[in-house]
Amino acid sequence: MSSEFTGAEILVKCLAEEGVEHVFGYPGGAVLYIYDAIFNQDKFQHILVRHEQAAIHAADAYSRSSSKVGVAIVTSGPGVTNAVTGLATAYMDSIPMVVISGQVPSAVIGQDAFQECDTVGITRPCVKHNFLVKDVRDLATTIKKAFFIATTGRPGPVLVDIPKDISMHKTTYHYPKEVEMRSYRPVDKGHAGQIRKAVQLLLSAERPMIYTGGGVILAHAAPELNRLVDMLGVPCTNTLMGLGGYRATDSKFVGMPGMHGTYEANMAMQHCDVLVAIGARFDDRVIGNPKHFASHPRKIIHIDIDPSSISKRVKVDIPIVGNVKDVLVEMLSQLNAQEQRIDARKLASWWKQIDEWRSKECLKYPTSDLVIKPQSVVEKVFEVTRGDAFVTSDVGQHQMWAAQYYKFDKPRRWINSGGLGTMGVGLPYAMGVQMANPDATVACITGEASIQMCIQELATCKQYHLTPKIVLLNNRFLGMVRQWQQLDYGSRYSESYMDSLPDFTKLVEAYGHVGMRIENPADVDGAVREAFAMKNRLVFMNFITDQTENVWPMVKAGKGLTEMLLGSEDL
Repeated sequence: MSSEFTGAEILVKCLAEEGVEHVFGYPGGAVLYIYDAIFNQDKFQHILVRHEQAAIHAADAYSRSSSKVGVAIVTSGPGVTNAVTGLATAYMDSIPMVVISGQVPSAVIGQDAFQECDTVGITRPCVKHNFLVKDVRDLATTIKKAFFIATTGRPGPVLVDIPKDISMHKTTYHYPKEVEMRSYRPVDKGHAGQIRKAVQLLLSAERPMIYTGGGVILAHAAPELNRLVDMLGVPCTNTLMGLGGYRATDSKFVGMPGMHGTYEANMAMQHCDVLVAIGARFDDRVIGNPKHFASHPRKIIHIDIDPSSISKRVKVDIPIVGNVKDVLVEMLSQLNAQEQRIDARKLASWWKQIDEWRSKECLKYPTSDLVIKPQSVVEKVFEVTRGDAFVTSDVGQHQMWAAQYYKFDKPRRWINSGGLGTMGVGLPYAMGVQMANPDATVACITGEASIQMCIQELATCKQYHLTPKIVLLNNRFLGMVRQWQQLDYGSRYSESYMDSLPDFTKLVEAYGHVGMRIENPADVDGAVREAFAMKNRLVFMNFITDQTENVWPMVKAGKGLTEMLLGSEDL
């Protein structure tokens, strides 16, 4: 007779079978059997965070920065509700992740038991799928399904809710090699006929443009994208989530599009005659007002794994549903099989127009010997790290400056919250990145408001010897809020000034790390070099920056893609 195992032991065995190496979490009553089983195993390391939100963010970044699946464990009730922001963040950006939540014992579910909440109901809108395990015999298959759903089709977080008695009950253990789900059969291969039509349309274009998003990164399709753009010699733009999909240092990269994109990227998006959208979703921060975007007729090819994303905001001419990597491989194969190429003379004329737009130098900013310009700090970090760091950010002005001035040549190096726009992710993201990439250089570019939302994770960094470099662009304001208040609310800075900030140097030192305060522009270079030379220490650089600096260019809400403000002179 085969031996039996508790649900907790089965869960641990399942995670080991999936090759899980790190689990982020925080214990509580409903998951104590699980934590006891974790204590008795050596297949993966558990990372104890200081807040459940950070566990989800760290697992999220672990996944974003690698080909692994992030895993987190939280307890019932407040453990779950604290995790919701992290789940919604991952869901909006389609990040594969498996979250295990504890639940009160089955017999008392629905009776307002201590630390009970309706986990399945609360998380349903912000996960790809969730499960409540009602029988320990279903646990192993449920975990297999969770990993399968999280990583196939359009990826996303999957939550498995395990009542305490299920983690205690015993049964035999069998982990299925694969699962069949009648209601879930994602399509990978794009329709060959549609791809053929797309190739012909692209080759007939006079003003072609390739626009890519996070789908390229998620599908590990950057090599194919780079081959396609280089073969055709056409302009390429990567969204905030797609940065690194195509090499930012190459002349064919025209910058990021959208609300804070470059002048040349936005103008080219609007005036091209054939637009190839790859793993992007035409969201509001990229195309602005859809009516304005539709005012210039163009043919649109849209490649995406998720059929519901195609023609959702913008009507397209050639839809291709499929895994981005598979579709690009087929496109490249068809292109290689024929001699026709885009008309060189017309393409040269198109590049001449783009270079005219480029000559505006929309990312140029005034330098100063008196006050630190935040853009210059990001440029210095790029220079010192040679563009090879993993860069995490929080949300706000510093996020946009990082996206604009750090040139990402590789995928999965830029880790930020694009869809939900979650403040507080930067530090736990840096933790997750470093756990997945222990030998890499990790920089967290943040603001003084965002960093305080999860600053307690400095203790986690100390415990696990994590050494990211924190680059704080400190303008003593909720910077993006202040910018909008200046532009749209008559400079009425309602509740956007942070006038009671801590002494960050002392605070960081209290956590056992290295703190620096930099106020003079002349000291920026030395501080950045010194900090990144300290490989084995977490260094927190507090740069006191220009309070009045805004992020330019900017497309205001409700405006069209080409209705850009390029600087204060446009106000």
